[in-house]
Amino acid sequence: MKKRPNPKSNDGIRLNKFIAHAGICSRREADMHIQLGSVKVNDKIMTELGYKVKPTDIVHFDGQRLQAEKLAYVLLNKPKGFITTTRDEKARRTVMELIANATKSRIVPVGRLDRPTTGLLFFTNDGELAKKLTHPSSGIKKLYHVVLDKVVSGQHLQKIKSGISLEDGVIKADEVSHVQGASKREVGISLHSGRNRIVRRIFEHLGYEVISLDRVMFAGLTKKDLPRGHWRHLTKSEVDTLKML
Repeated sequence: MKKRPNPKSNDGIRLNKFIAHAGICSRREADMHIQLGSVKVNDKIMTELGYKVKPTDIVHFDGQRLQAEKLAYVLLNKPKGFITTTRDEKARRTVMELIANATKSRIVPVGRLDRPTTGLLFFTNDGELAKKLTHPSSGIKKLYHVVLDKVVSGQHLQKIKSGISLEDGVIKADEVSHVQGASKREVGISLHSGRNRIVRRIFEHLGYEVISLDRVMFAGLTKKDLPRGHWRHLTKSEVDTLKML
């Protein structure tokens, strides 16, 4: 007969943290799933939030066995032509191809960049951090370099700062200006919104065509020394900074 897991054990890692480290969700969401009976430890439904997973334990979430994976944090400078998804039914090229050799852990993209958009894309299996970086209340800033089909007027830049009404509500930039030393068709825009295709929709709403769109900063991370199509692991200092944002 199998022993019932002891929720009061002082050894191992807390169950909600184990689930978050496996890249499933945040710790808070894991607690909810545990209480709903979605998690099994050694074939027994585990509803005790304080249970600590030992190296010999087998944990299943909704029937899927979870592995205690090493947390990984990867930054990619995405080129054009790749879609931000872990798999694609139409067999189109995905960003997962570009970071295939980065880690053995099952990392996923945090947020998304559409197919023609280039620039910084962050990947991790840290469910808690991923949730934090994508939640609207976190106010994570992204900076984009936009090239338009024509000169952008100062009036329109002011309008973007003040706020414009799109089909899904009002949006305004944290900062927006012409790129110093470049053509007046080039604009830098900083936003914390995570709405789909938001930068393209802002300029299309004002009658511009976006020629190119490049995300040059994400949550304080930049493209410095990271060529297009290449990736790198974040430093411990960078990870700590992200967690403190």
